[in-house]
Amino acid sequence: MLSLVTLIVPDYEAGLRFFVDGLGWTCTADEDEGRKRWVTVAPPGGGTGLVLSRPTSDAQHAALGAQAGDRVGFFLTTDDFARDAARIAAAGGRFLEAPRHEPYGTVAQWRDPWGNLWDLLQPAAAR
Repeated sequence: MLSLVTLIVPDYEAGLRFFVDGLGWTCTADEDEGRKRWVTVAPPGGGTGLVLSRPTSDAQHAALGAQAGDRVGFFLTTDDFARDAARIAAAGGRFLEAPRHEPYGTVAQWRDPWGNLWDLLQPAAAR
């Protein structure tokens, strides 16, 4: 089981504000390790969590907001598309398109505050 994926954020507090305060995720760890912190968040209902990492090298700074190139790198599944789309937008996410109704469900691409590309997906069975 894949339990965590690293997401580079400009700083820990910005990541916590977006995911915890904005999207309602849970902070599952916040441990000071001296030169860095171990900060993890998880979406409501479980699933793969994120390790929020502050960039510490030129390569990591360059990857901020472009961790998957210009591809969708993260997929957020919901049982209520309108509710979660509104929450994402209010937290600072930016939708790039209106929701599309595909055979597999309702989907729209959006960017987090740092530029990473995500899909919000409500599977057809949950519509």
